[in-house]
Amino acid sequence: DVAKVRKMMMARGVRKKPGCSFIEISKRVHEFITGDTSHPQKEDIYSELQILSRQMEDAGYVPDTKAVLHNVREEVKEHMLCCHSEKLAI
Repeated sequence: DVAKVRKMMMARGVRKKPGCSFIEISKRVHEFITGDTSHPQKEDIYSELQILSRQMEDAGYVPDTKAVLHNVREEVKEHMLCCHSEKLAI
């Protein structure tokens, strides 16, 4: 049970590190963390990600939220999937 494991982790002070991705562009390495908003080009990145997400939805893509184990609303799960570090890096 996910909730039980999370409670045990909290009780023991265990923290999960957030997902992280790297991409190299013009010999410069960019690091992205899930939900990251610290990148200097964050407005452009999130704007492009929103455009791509709409195009994917229009093409019939439906996010598989079963993998999101947090006890939150479906819309929040979809947002969490949208802002994964891999998508931010691309």
